[in-house]
Order: sequence, then C-alpha cells, then structure tokens
Amino acid sequence: MALELARTMTRSRPWGVSDLRPWISSPTAGEVIGEVSYHRHDEGSPTPALLLKLLFTSSPLSVQVHPDDSHARELGMPNGKTEAWYVLNARPDATVSVGLTRTLSERELREATINGTIAHLLARKAISKGDVILVPGGTIHSIGAGLVIAEIQQRSDATFRLFDFGRQRELHVEHAIAVANAGPVETQVPPRCLTDERVVLVACAHFVLERIELRAGSTWRLGAYVETWLIVIDGGGRAGPFDIAKGDAIFAQSDRVDILVGATGMSCLVAYASSSASPDLLQSVTGPTEKRTRQSSRAPTHHIVGRRGMKTQGNLQVKAE
Repeated sequence: MALELARTMTRSRPWGVSDLRPWISSPTAGEVIGEVSYHRHDEGSPTPALLLKLLFTSSPLSVQVHPDDSHARELGMPNGKTEAWYVLNARPDATVSVGLTRTLSERELREATINGTIAHLLARKAISKGDVILVPGGTIHSIGAGLVIAEIQQRSDATFRLFDFGRQRELHVEHAIAVANAGPVETQVPPRCLTDERVVLVACAHFVLERIELRAGSTWRLGAYVETWLIVIDGGGRAGPFDIAKGDAIFAQSDRVDILVGATGMSCLVAYASSSASPDLLQSVTGPTEKRTRQSSRAPTHHIVGRRGMKTQGNLQVKAE
C-alpha cells in the first residue's frame, strides 16, 4: 500500500521558460525550465511504470520519435514510450504536430531528415486549452511554442531526434528511421463521459487518463488499486493526510484515497496503469453517488481558485528532448 505526496524535479531545456507560475511558485533563478516531473516521495521506492510531467514551451521542441515496445526491446530497452498530452494552457496560435501529411518510404524519410524538409511534412494541428492527444510509440511528433502541457507516458528516456529547428543538438537519424511510423496517424477516439464527475480522455494499452471534476465541499474515495497518479489542475482540497492545490500531485498504489474537496471545487487529471477505465475508481462518500451516464461529451465547467506552490528539487536525468 502506498499514498504519497509526489516530489518534483525540474529540467532545463532550450525551449523552456523562466516563469512556471501558477503551476510551480518556486523561483527558477533565471534558469530556463522546460520540464517538471513528478516522482515518488522516497527515492528508494520501486520505480513506477508511468511518468507524469508538466511541459512549458517558449519555442518548438525537436521533431522526434519514441520507439514502441517491440522496437525498444530490439534495442535492448525494457519498454517503449507511448505518451498522452493534456493542454493546460495555450496561446491563440499554438500548434502541435503528430504524424506526417503523407506516407514516406525509408529513403524519403532519410532524405527529408538530412535536408531538413521533414519539418514541412509534419501534420500540424491548432490546439487549445482542454485538448488531449495520444502519441503512440513510433509516431513522429513535435510540440509547438506557447504551451503548458500535462504529459503522462510510459517510463522511458528513449527519444530520437530528426530535426531540431537550428539548435545544433545531436540528431539520431538511423535510430529514428528504424522505429518511426512514417505516415499519418489514425483518428483518435474522442473523450467520453462515464459519470457527472469522470471523463475518460485516453485509454490505451499502457494507461488510462481521466479528467475528474469534483463539486465544492464533497467527499470522495479514489480506488487506487493499480499504480495511480493524480495532479490538481484547478481548485484544491485534501487527499488523505495531504493538502493539495493546483500543480500538486499524489502517487497511490494498492490503496484507497479519501478526498475532501475545497470550497471552490477541484479539477484533476488521474492516470493509472490499466488498459481500460476502472468502474470503481471514484465513489462518493457524502451522499448518493452521481453516476448518471451521459451520452454527451460536453466538458464540465472548471472551478478556478488560487494556487499553493511546491518546491522544485534536483534534476531529472533523461535524454534531452
């Protein structure tokens, strides 16, 4: 059994920002931070299968690809890297690129990578707050400027760059070509409402990502029967013994988490290591459980309140993106 307030680590990135508020209030001392990652409280604890991050972008990330499980194992890695993005904030012209506009042969992909035209073959998509995108391993992708994104991913640092927008960092052409699906992506399954509180944003072979909206003053029990991460994206309250507010995260496994929602409600993202939505993830303990199944995919209204800062600690040692 485990219930922990997650500790944070920051990572400097050339495409990052110097002000992480309102998500993280600790000063960056002028350092440009691109990632805040969340980790178990005790560094000696077993390593989780999933990794939760916040990404902050002032310029585009590299054009890159991560291997799927099959290709990762061929390269001697334990697993690949499928990830999902939830947009927390976006400037009006923000975009992401996921997949290519057409299918390329291996020779065409190599040429496009070497001469830089790969940047013009990306399938760009305008994006706004509340959007969610699944990026399976093998998908060529890039995140644009002006975004704050919550990312849940398989725990892996395998990143192969194809193009870096003039930053002169190392490219990984042959590895990228070997693992990439060099074409358009399949249409993503849209989010679906399970109850008045729960929206399933993504369900894939490696994890489920949900958005949960809890009304002010209510009390709930979260069934964290598998590895589970919860991050507050608006409002706040109390989870077990921990006060939690915007930007705070908890880790739980083989445990139940009692949640007391604050006076203005609480919005969370919850990710857990499963391939399908858990019917017992959330139970009301203050009255009749509101489980009227919706046919509509209308997103619940967010409650906006002030933040409580967290202290950043250390650096996350992963391959630079």
